[in-house]
Amino acid sequence: MGSFSITHWLILLVVVVVVFGTSKLRNAGKDLGGAVKGFKEAVKDENTEHAKKHVVLDHDGNAHTEERPTTTKVDDTHNV
Repeated sequence: MGSFSITHWLILLVVVVVVFGTSKLRNAGKDLGGAVKGFKEAVKDENTEHAKKHVVLDHDGNAHTEERPTTTKVDDTHNV
């Protein structure tokens, strides 16, 4: 009694499609997809910005952030 069967979900789906229509549901899906894409880009930007800075403790115990130089590791060892 507490859980829905597959027939309940199908009836609910039909009611939602009838009430909202397929075009509104399609637009809502596009909007949701755009929001997820924007969120992922914001998280990626935050991670790259966070990677450039690191927290440094001075001798008094005060924490502050400093810019971390962006360097790439080059493997210059090769077999001759």
